[in-house]
Amino acid sequence: MDDTTNLNDVWTARWNDRYSNDEFAYGEEPNNYLEEQLRKLNVGTILFPAEGEGRNAVFAAKLGWTVCAFDISVEGKNKAIRLAQKNNVTIDYQVGELETLNFETEQFDVIALIYAHFPANIKSVYHQAFDKLLKKGGIIIFEAFSKKHIEYIAANEKVGGPKDIESLFSTDEIKSDFVNYEIIELAEKEIELNEGIFHNGKGSVIRFVGRKK
Repeated sequence: MDDTTNLNDVWTARWNDRYSNDEFAYGEEPNNYLEEQLRKLNVGTILFPAEGEGRNAVFAAKLGWTVCAFDISVEGKNKAIRLAQKNNVTIDYQVGELETLNFETEQFDVIALIYAHFPANIKSVYHQAFDKLLKKGGIIIFEAFSKKHIEYIAANEKVGGPKDIESLFSTDEIKSDFVNYEIIELAEKEIELNEGIFHNGKGSVIRFVGRKK
């Protein structure tokens, strides 16, 4: 993402363009780590920030979760709603930046941050805002590219991900952003991605599951 405080028109247009094709940019199946973690939990309320075309939100709805999602892309929402209809589920999907939306304090049992790469200068602010939306005892599920991922992009651009290191993550950043959490898992891992058109090949990710104290 760009380095401005707001997610500007150029950035929004980029994602609208990516999601405007018939084919799903990251596929229709859920992220593997999200699927693995959600299957361990009792269903409840869940929020998917930067949800794009809805693959993860729709999966959660199929498991019985009450699902809210948001993104800056209208095209992403359109695809997500179509995918939900195809799977006979309902998701509450809003378009806009977080601060313009009407989520409530301690509204959610789980917040799933799956490749939610917000601009470098606001990503920690957003993480702290998400914390306020999560119930005490609630769970964060996080997977996104690590700072080491720059090396993987250089070797294979098809793996995708931001090309500026400031938009990528470290385990220390996660510890700092989610300081009042019991760490269930926090690791940097090399994984093989096979998600639609834009996530293909080996990449380096941070995986985090934390419980709010």
